[in-house]
Amino acid sequence: MIAKDMLALGKKSSVIREIFEYARVRRGEIGAENVFDFSLGNPSIPAPAVVNETMQRLIAERDPVALHGYTSAPGDQGVRQTIAEHITARFGVEANPNLIYMTCGAAASLTVSLRALTTVGDEVVLLAPFFPEYRVFVSNSGATPVVVPCCQDTLDIDFAALAAAITPRTRAVIVNSPNNPSGAVLSEESICKLASLLREKSAEYGEPIVIIADEPYRELVYDGVEVPYIPAYYDNTIVCYSYSKSLSLPGERIGYIFVSPTMEQAGDVFAAVCGAGRSLGFVCAPSLLQLTAAACDGTPPDLTAYDRNRKLLYESLTEMGYDAIKPQGAFYLFVKALEPNAAAFCERAKKQELLLVPSDDFGVSGYVRIAYCVSYEQIERSLPAFKALYEDYNKE
Repeated sequence: MIAKDMLALGKKSSVIREIFEYARVRRGEIGAENVFDFSLGNPSIPAPAVVNETMQRLIAERDPVALHGYTSAPGDQGVRQTIAEHITARFGVEANPNLIYMTCGAAASLTVSLRALTTVGDEVVLLAPFFPEYRVFVSNSGATPVVVPCCQDTLDIDFAALAAAITPRTRAVIVNSPNNPSGAVLSEESICKLASLLREKSAEYGEPIVIIADEPYRELVYDGVEVPYIPAYYDNTIVCYSYSKSLSLPGERIGYIFVSPTMEQAGDVFAAVCGAGRSLGFVCAPSLLQLTAAACDGTPPDLTAYDRNRKLLYESLTEMGYDAIKPQGAFYLFVKALEPNAAAFCERAKKQELLLVPSDDFGVSGYVRIAYCVSYEQIERSLPAFKALYEDYNKE
């Protein structure tokens, strides 16, 4: 009567959500100001003013029946046209509105893309560290996730390990840059090297290997870092984009899939995307949000607060003695645990009311993820707890 695999998923939340729920309970017990919850990547800065203004204008000016009615299954044609024009203007890459599919956020973009590209017996490469739900999304499509470890010192792509992991069954590689959980941004050199390897392997096996570029953090970068736009370097690319982080709209669930026109059989790939959206029930993304996203596409986020948090947390922890990777993008700090077992380290951190996410589900051992998309004041209050935790380990 019940699908056992879905029952198992429903009974066990992701580790991030488990910690988030623990924080909710703990706040009720000892007060929110005493709990240092760094678990969830939930934007703490408000949406740009233009977002609310656009929604209010649309509600005031548009016929409500049309505004709140269905769009075409892949999305409103005018919205897709606007986004295509913005892609071309911003990145110098040809974009066809008829190869853009509007979705309910990045999760929908990824699941639809994976269902369009893969079937049972296929393989999808996950470059560690990676967002834990990738495993769920890939497995749900019928394919097998293949984890490729990173270079331990830099967390960059280990190209020798990647080359060894690619087989005739490899259909896609998911690339997430800026990266969740590390905040790292792949350089142009790395993207070029990746593109060259995948072209070589595609020719060897006679089947194109697709890059699925998961880009919810594209605009969240610091210190003048540039994020290479992968379709400019590799033809067989699908971009999965979300406005959740760039416009601080995680609860509104709006994004899109962009199939590069240079992809082999791009029209058929997009038709498969439409078919996958239909089969999964991801059609007609929210119409008000589609129009809002198009009107606000390209609006830069104000990263002042995130950057201030980033600097305070990174500089404070490294000064204490922690070993951390300075993030170039996103809003996560990846810190080496003070013992090999990251989960045990996180349990010990709870004694200081520090709620951190162990790295094991991200495909890397021995690290913790700290989401600094919180208030500056929370970070300030947490620093004595981090210091006490460090000193507790160094007493041994």
